[in-house]
Amino acid sequence: MNRRRNQLSLAIVAFLLGALVIIQLRSQAAGNGLDTLTTTELTVLVGNLNTRNDQLRAEVATTQAELAALQASDARGETSIGQLQVDLARVRAWTGLDPVIGPGVRITVTGGLHAGSVRDLVNELRNAGAEAIAVDDVRVEPNSIVDGPVGGLLIESTHLGDPFEVSAIGNPNSLTGSLTRAGGIIAQLAATDPTAQLIVTPVDILRLPATIQNLVPAHGKPRL
Repeated sequence: MNRRRNQLSLAIVAFLLGALVIIQLRSQAAGNGLDTLTTTELTVLVGNLNTRNDQLRAEVATTQAELAALQASDARGETSIGQLQVDLARVRAWTGLDPVIGPGVRITVTGGLHAGSVRDLVNELRNAGAEAIAVDDVRVEPNSIVDGPVGGLLIESTHLGDPFEVSAIGNPNSLTGSLTRAGGIIAQLAATDPTAQLIVTPVDILRLPATIQNLVPAHGKPRL
């Protein structure tokens, strides 16, 4: 009887030990799923991981390329905007909306000069390449009018004294040569206005004011 009890006790202990071993093995297997994979399955898994890594690298490269393209586009946009601002400033300056500075010539006029002679002088400066012209402190524009009798000249309702100055921005040598050449405007005015004296002086820096006139057309509009 005692022998059977001992055998039964040993069997129960062996069963419990076996159960504990099985539970521990299953717990370890559950903690690391790779332990249950075969060599073929592990090879496939590693291959898939490498493929996914390659895809991620490609996505990173594509994103970096897109970022570089956007940065380059933004830089070109800033350059374009800057160029447009420069062009706008140049247009405003040379149309008379803004003051301008640069080299050119100054013509000092003393004595009597007819209004038509002043207009001829301004036209000669334009033909010689003047980029901006002013008579005393009045910026000359296409609609500027010089009028009045000798000794009482007016430009845009501004009286011209004696002496007065005509200033033009451009190449000083070209402007001086055109004005003072034989048979040029200075020689012509000496014949038509003998009481007037015109002295042409090349100047390194001239400062011409902006026009006070409204340059917006009353009837015309831009054709886009």
